[in-house]
Amino acid sequence: MWLDSHCHLTAEVFDVDREAVLARAERAGVEALVAIGSGYGVANNARALELAAGDARIFATVGVHPHEAREWTQETPALLARWLDRPRVVAVGECGLDYHYMYSERAAQREVFAAQLGLARERRLPVSIHVRGQEQGAFEELLDIWRAEGRGELEGVLHCFTGSLDFALRALDLGLLVSFSGILTFKQDRGLRGVAAALPLERLLVETDAPLLSPEGLRGRRNEPAWVERVGQALANAQGRAPEEVAAATTRNARRLFRLPAPASQARV
Repeated sequence: MWLDSHCHLTAEVFDVDREAVLARAERAGVEALVAIGSGYGVANNARALELAAGDARIFATVGVHPHEAREWTQETPALLARWLDRPRVVAVGECGLDYHYMYSERAAQREVFAAQLGLARERRLPVSIHVRGQEQGAFEELLDIWRAEGRGELEGVLHCFTGSLDFALRALDLGLLVSFSGILTFKQDRGLRGVAAALPLERLLVETDAPLLSPEGLRGRRNEPAWVERVGQALANAQGRAPEEVAAATTRNARRLFRLPAPASQARV
């Protein structure tokens, strides 16, 4: 069984057939999904909470994406705090730094990321982290903020990882996990499968980042959680392991990080 550790189920493109999308995921062996609250405007976090409240397969995160840092106001911390207190909210995020698109100024991104790490530390919640930039600045600054604000007390995951092996290893040393998306399946590899091969399986997750980043063979189509198995297969190929081993390990890792309850099938045993 697989666990999609990062998907945007609240995206409008799923409004027409969300139940069918979830049904296909279940048939594909996806036992749970983490619906990311941020990424479509701060107010859209509420939709992830609604989805999680109505479906035992879904858990939610709450946060402010770096693109949305410009939306941060004096009221935002209290709003996030109320949402984080809701049932089935398992992490803060996704949050972090994005120096590629620059929809928000760098200083605002850094401040908002640091504030959310403080919230996560107060509530002892893990963090789902976004980092992107064409130069190393975003990556190095992100680790600096993680050290300063996490104080060695936080856990988290670098979602949709595309960085170097050196950066991944330093992140692991700081208590972070690494999650791979459909990018791991792309024909233009750019060394990412080598990174995946070198990392310990017990520190890895898989995700779709749906509706974005459909895996190779499905590119150009809307991504969905049912296809997380293709990411897992690419990780299995990179590490020379059986897909079943990778499914079991990445699902176990995600459940441990997000402190998810055992699935109903196991709870009855």
